[in-house]
Amino acid sequence: MWPWILHKPTIKVVKIGATFAVSMKYVKPLSLFHELLKTSAINQGRFLGLDVGDKYVGLAVSDPLNKIASPLSVLLRKKSNIELMATDFQSLISELSLGGFIVGYPFDRQRGAPDAVRVKLFVDDLCRTGKLEGVKFTYWDECFTSKNVELLVKPLDLHPVHAKSIMDKFAAVGILQGYLDYVNKKMKLESAQ
Repeated sequence: MWPWILHKPTIKVVKIGATFAVSMKYVKPLSLFHELLKTSAINQGRFLGLDVGDKYVGLAVSDPLNKIASPLSVLLRKKSNIELMATDFQSLISELSLGGFIVGYPFDRQRGAPDAVRVKLFVDDLCRTGKLEGVKFTYWDECFTSKNVELLVKPLDLHPVHAKSIMDKFAAVGILQGYLDYVNKKMKLESAQ
């Protein structure tokens, strides 16, 4: 069995030259939101939603209040360009004041399923670059997000390349919006008690 499937994600330590750097850190979904709220209003960040596919990674970003997800872009995914992708993520973190990543994960399937392994490998590869030091991420259910978007886009009769780009971005929107709805509802319930 694959070791990255059997253990809970932890802080990854990457050796860079003679020093060690803490890479990306997994945080439970609600804890990630709570941690972001603890920071000062000026330092509070937005979230980046990721829909990880075989060839592309769809991206969505939350509004500054972390209530609404919007499509952002699509990155080409290849094993050979993971360093470039990590650099792109560094730029997005800075430009959009990102506080964490919400990564779509197929919870409805077995952990050893190809889709689940693909997502874990992608996150592990990003961690190994050492470029996303201290970035917090969590997994969120991506169940049917791509299929739902596909059903909406199909009647539009778009060029296949354009349709794929739209589907990847909006699948990321579905993942991120699902997360935002959940955490905002939880926060509302907690404050009502």
